[in-house]
Amino acid sequence: MRTDLDPEVVGPGAFYRLLTSVVVPRPIAWVSSRSAAGVDNLAPHSFFTVSCVDPPMVQFTSIGVKDSLLNIRETGEFVVNLANESMFEQINASGTDFPRDISEFDAVGLTRETSSTVKPYRVAESPVALECRLERDIELGNSGKSIVVIGRVLHAAIDADVFSPDRYGGSLPSSEKLRPLARLGGDEWSRLGEILTIARIPHAKWPGHYKNKSDE
Repeated sequence: MRTDLDPEVVGPGAFYRLLTSVVVPRPIAWVSSRSAAGVDNLAPHSFFTVSCVDPPMVQFTSIGVKDSLLNIRETGEFVVNLANESMFEQINASGTDFPRDISEFDAVGLTRETSSTVKPYRVAESPVALECRLERDIELGNSGKSIVVIGRVLHAAIDADVFSPDRYGGSLPSSEKLRPLARLGGDEWSRLGEILTIARIPHAKWPGHYKNKSDE
């Protein structure tokens, strides 16, 4: 038996909470930005993913017009820092609704690191930083309450000790070494947990790989 829910009946707030409880886990964009007045901002956004391969782009969604979005619209630049286990409390604290003239870097005790291609600082304690230039932002929903922010990745700065050999003979950042955090529903967060590995099945090898249930 299933419970059937109509967004129009449930209402936007309750249905939003429902969505964030079932679209899990969600990676976190820990976005650092700088206002035109020079105040450094840092905030976690859990609607985050890769949006383009060539040129490389990432995106996050701002629910409402908050400081990150205001700063990015003013300056056209931001940095996505990896949110990992070792900074759990500070990441959560950076989501506090501080006044716009207070920097989360100072409020939660994080170190500024100069970026290579943009003015917003990187988080020195984070193992990965993606320096981005605003490509576009797209307002969605009623009264533009959700804004998708798409950034072109200009530069990636990654700690050398998180790399591991990959199957192509090179090296890539290891999920086990990165230890990323993810958001769940309500006040829930998650660690990476067990990593499952499986190769994709080429079509040439597909016949007979899975039995048709009707043949069982």
